Amino acid sequence: MAILSFKGGVHPFDGKALSKTEPIEDYLPKGEIVIPLSQHIGAPASPIVKAGDRVLVNQKIGEASGFISANIHSSVSGTVKKIEPRLVTGGNKVQSVVIENDNLYEECPVTDLRSPEDMTSEEKLELVKEAGVVGMGGAGFPAHVKLSPKNKDDIEYIIVNGAECEPYLTSDYRRMIEQPEYLIEGLRLVLSMFKKAKGIIAIEDNKTDAARKIRELVKNETDIEVKVVYTKYPQGGERALIYAVTGRKVNSDMLPADVNCIVHNVDTIFSIRRAIAEKKPLIDRIVTITGDAVNKPKNLKVRIGTNMRELIDAAGGFKSAPEKIISGGPMMGIAVYDLNIPVSKGSSALLCFTKDEVRACEPGNCINCGRCVSVCPGRVVPSRLAMLAEQGDKEAFEKNFGMECCECGCCSYICPAKRNLTQAIKSMRKDILADRRKK
Repeated sequence: MAILSFKGGVHPFDGKALSKTEPIEDYLPKGEIVIPLSQHIGAPASPIVKAGDRVLVNQKIGEASGFISANIHSSVSGTVKKIEPRLVTGGNKVQSVVIENDNLYEECPVTDLRSPEDMTSEEKLELVKEAGVVGMGGAGFPAHVKLSPKNKDDIEYIIVNGAECEPYLTSDYRRMIEQPEYLIEGLRLVLSMFKKAKGIIAIEDNKTDAARKIRELVKNETDIEVKVVYTKYPQGGERALIYAVTGRKVNSDMLPADVNCIVHNVDTIFSIRRAIAEKKPLIDRIVTITGDAVNKPKNLKVRIGTNMRELIDAAGGFKSAPEKIISGGPMMGIAVYDLNIPVSKGSSALLCFTKDEVRACEPGNCINCGRCVSVCPGRVVPSRLAMLAEQGDKEAFEKNFGMECCECGCCSYICPAKRNLTQAIKSMRKDILADRRKK
């Protein structure tokens, strides 16, 4: 059987053994809850509560303020203390609803008693939108927008991204191992919204037990299949995954829907199922707490808005003071300098390392070895793009296909001179996209 993969990519140490066997544990927050009104790509939600209001679990507290936006819900019951800018993962401050948790976890009653079989596709989509479901693999793209392509009747594949190619992360793996029935049910619900779509659950071959379990559960399904893909980073990247399982190519000017595909992360599919089948919004997620500085690595089911510092305590604290802490994976995650930040819909992991290997490296001059070119999944020349970015030459950067970069970090990882290629390219792409929005 042919190996399903893509051109380029790297094989970093995966570190998954630290938390792979740790089952999902429920964690209830102890302190105040800080719920950012911007946890997604697009316009921030607008607050619909005020200081002094009592809120319940699952109550909507932020209203989507545009098509590309998402509703925000309370993950606890308690009293709104204030609405003010608070620090988030990226190091910036965003408007947030601060709630004094009363530890009662009193929920809003579910009044919609319809079963999924009694709903139209439009009604299911509306439930996903109302629930504030977004892409939980890191991008945070509103799920209802992805599920509303212009060519809806042409969609052929709904691809569930179970690759989890980022090193150290095991939250999706635990979800697939512990709750595969919910994953399959969620995929069925999404398929019911499209006339001729088939479902593909893509899992890397370092998770054969998950693939085996899910394959057994779908053996009688005519519209769902499991495809095992080669373990390589960034196999879970949207473009890479589509190419691996369908052979179709997507560039920076295209959306997956342009090749009749829609891709959703494992946890996103799980949240879509909960929105449609249980009428419940996205208020929690699985977060992997791991790294060689952590006493007891864990996979915790965490309420949105929980303080990150509490998660370290739940994992037994630090063995020794970490030199580096990352929110997300080591390849595309964001280094954090303050743990007093809230868990958001896109918080897949908290990685704590005793050594900051990147800071210890002194960047040297490019030796024109071509390694960055050989591993680039976007098939561009990262060394040249980084040089153009440093020179501020936007025109040449675009002519050299700089916008095809997916910012995966493979080039920086493989560079023997330890040059900060991805960071330079990422900054230039950000500037160019800002210029386009102005125009």
